[in-house]
Amino acid sequence: MKIALISDIHANREAFSAVLDHAQAQGVSDYALLGDFVGYGGDPAWVVDRVRELVDKGAVAVLGNHDQGAVQGVAPTMNEEARAAVAWTHDQLNDEQLAFLAQLPLSVTQQDRLYVHANAYAPGGWAYIQGRMEAMQSLQATSCRYTFCGHMHEPMLYHLSGTGKAGEFTPAPGTAIPLLPNRQWLVIPGSCGQPRDGNPAACYAIFDSASGELNFQRVPYDFETAAQRILKAGLPERLAHRLSQGQ
Repeated sequence: MKIALISDIHANREAFSAVLDHAQAQGVSDYALLGDFVGYGGDPAWVVDRVRELVDKGAVAVLGNHDQGAVQGVAPTMNEEARAAVAWTHDQLNDEQLAFLAQLPLSVTQQDRLYVHANAYAPGGWAYIQGRMEAMQSLQATSCRYTFCGHMHEPMLYHLSGTGKAGEFTPAPGTAIPLLPNRQWLVIPGSCGQPRDGNPAACYAIFDSASGELNFQRVPYDFETAAQRILKAGLPERLAHRLSQGQ
C-alpha cells in the first residue's frame, strides 16, 4: 500500500492539485493529510473541500495550528502575516467547512503508524521539531515505529535505534529510502503549499507500507497563479512573493 504523506497545503490550490496528480501517477492508494490545510494561501475553501472528499474516501487527516486558528480565532503566538491570513481565512469558509476543521483530531494511530501535525509528545502545543533533540523527544513519546508529521516546512528524516542511538539526514527527492525495521522513524515530508528550503517545488512523500520504503518527492507547480490568488485576496504581499523563492 502506497501512502501519500501531504502536509502544510496552506490554501495553495495549484500546489495541492499538482501533488494529487503526481501521487495518482505514482500508484498511491491512500492519503495521510498532516494538517495546516489553510492559512497563507488564497484558496482555503477549495482546499478544505478537497480534503473533505479525500477523508470521505478513507484518507487520514489531522488538525494543524492554522486550521485551529481559522476555527477558534487567531493565536497570539502567530506573526502578523499569519494572523492576517488566518483572520481572512475564517471569513472565506462556510459553516460546514469550519465544522469539518473543528472536528479533526490532533493525531491518528493506524497499526504501527502515528500521524500528527506538530509532534507526538504534545500535539496541541504546536512545538516545532527543529532538530534531533525535539525529534528524539517525539519518538520517545510513542511506541509506533513510524511517526509522520508536518509543521516544519522543510523535508527531514530522523531515526532512533533500539540502543538509543539517534540519527538524522536531509533526504534527496526521488530516492527510495528503506526504513529499517529495527529503528523508529520520524518523517517530515515538507510543505506542499509553502516550501521553505529554497526550492519552490511542492513537497510530499510516499511511504510503501509493504516494502517499508520511503520516497520524498518534489513537484513543480504554477506558483505564479497561486501568488496572484494571494494578492487578489488582499493578503500580505510577502506571502505571494515567497512562493517563487521557496522561503
